[in-house]
Amino acid sequence: MDAVRAQPAPAVDGTPGELVRQARKKHGLTLAQLGELAGYSAAQVSRYERGISPLTDVTVLRRFADALGIPPQVFGLTVPPEIRHGRVIGPTAAYPCLPRPRVAETARREDGEDPVRRRKLLANLAVTAAAAIGAPILPTGKIPSEDAAVGEALVARVRDAMLGLHTDVTVPPTAVLRTDLVRAFTDFHACAYGSLAVRLPRLICAAHARAGGDGDDGLLAHSYLLATRMLIKLDEQQLGWMAADRARQAAAAVGEPLLVAEAARQLAVLARKADWPDQALSIALTAADHPTLRGGEPKLAAQRGLLIQSAAYTAAKTGDAAGMRELTGEAAAIARELGPAAVLRDHGGGFSPTTVQLHLISAENSAGSPSAALAAAKAVVPGNLPSTERRARYYTDVATAFARSGRRDDCIRALLAAEHHAPEETHARPAVKSLVSGLLVSGRTTTELRALAARVGVLA
Repeated sequence: MDAVRAQPAPAVDGTPGELVRQARKKHGLTLAQLGELAGYSAAQVSRYERGISPLTDVTVLRRFADALGIPPQVFGLTVPPEIRHGRVIGPTAAYPCLPRPRVAETARREDGEDPVRRRKLLANLAVTAAAAIGAPILPTGKIPSEDAAVGEALVARVRDAMLGLHTDVTVPPTAVLRTDLVRAFTDFHACAYGSLAVRLPRLICAAHARAGGDGDDGLLAHSYLLATRMLIKLDEQQLGWMAADRARQAAAAVGEPLLVAEAARQLAVLARKADWPDQALSIALTAADHPTLRGGEPKLAAQRGLLIQSAAYTAAKTGDAAGMRELTGEAAAIARELGPAAVLRDHGGGFSPTTVQLHLISAENSAGSPSAALAAAKAVVPGNLPSTERRARYYTDVATAFARSGRRDDCIRALLAAEHHAPEETHARPAVKSLVSGLLVSGRTTTELRALAARVGVLA
């Protein structure tokens, strides 16, 4: 079907989405027909028209302008040329990239870093790792309360690897690296952050040292995607942006649709956390509607579902409960078609009907409806979740809903359940610390609560 070129659509008042809707109606096009012209699905066109997905991206606006014969200036696309250094600078939709990382040649140094603090963090890590394998601990070691420091050590070591502050990098054979990557994912899913703090930085350094060579299999992209998820979990957003951007660059270099789409999802999460909901929705839904995710493979469909799920959470954060539930329903429909088994466990923590329901608990909490979150939680059997990390997420989300409902004792029990399944996760996550701090200042304290506060590193 050719684009509509007969007569330009008249300018109308309203949002860009409303303008698109009116122009589509004027030309007698269905949502599916306009989607075919512009390169989007009918569902995505509908989201653009209704404002669920904001029409702010220049490339998307130009596609609709071309398809419907709308003058570009109606969308504010005509911009006077800018002259810099004698050159005309035009508008671009290119995504800004950080400088290509240079790891192997960078000498190790501690400028701007407190070396005493660094040594303390690494010593804490050594204590925890030794305890995990049953090695003797010095009398000065503090095993139970050191899990919180493991999170700090993990961030410090990942940061050093990203900045190239390791000079003793040896590159093992590819098969060894692939095995190490599998073990790093296993550590993440098991919430074994002491082990991950050793394995992941080493993997990043080795992947950098071999990146760009023949047969690049995406190891660098996988490593940075895992680092981004960990940094987001530990609320290290600034470093997370750098890791996500490097993941995106590495994924684009490999040309693997799943990696590119997952990098987009992580960027959408970071945009949401930075309080940029329009950008977060645009990134997630545009990536979800990319033609490369419509190849019919279960993994491609699951990745599309993860992106739509992320957009649903962003809608919830803006208070759009109806939009959140509509998008969640769309993700749930994809999950039902794929069946009960979790797909993409190493990308978004797994995608299945159960994980979509898990995500709904968080979304209902964010939309300000803890009662709906608890109702959603009743439909989840924690044992059916694909990993320890997902089960810990379940209990933490339930604890959040209990806290917002004023059910303090139930909140504490849910946090203790999360701690039972994943102590390092529970002790290291800022979200848990915030919950415990709120409990300490909002009512009576108990021996149980004070003990939990001590274990997560919160002063009672």
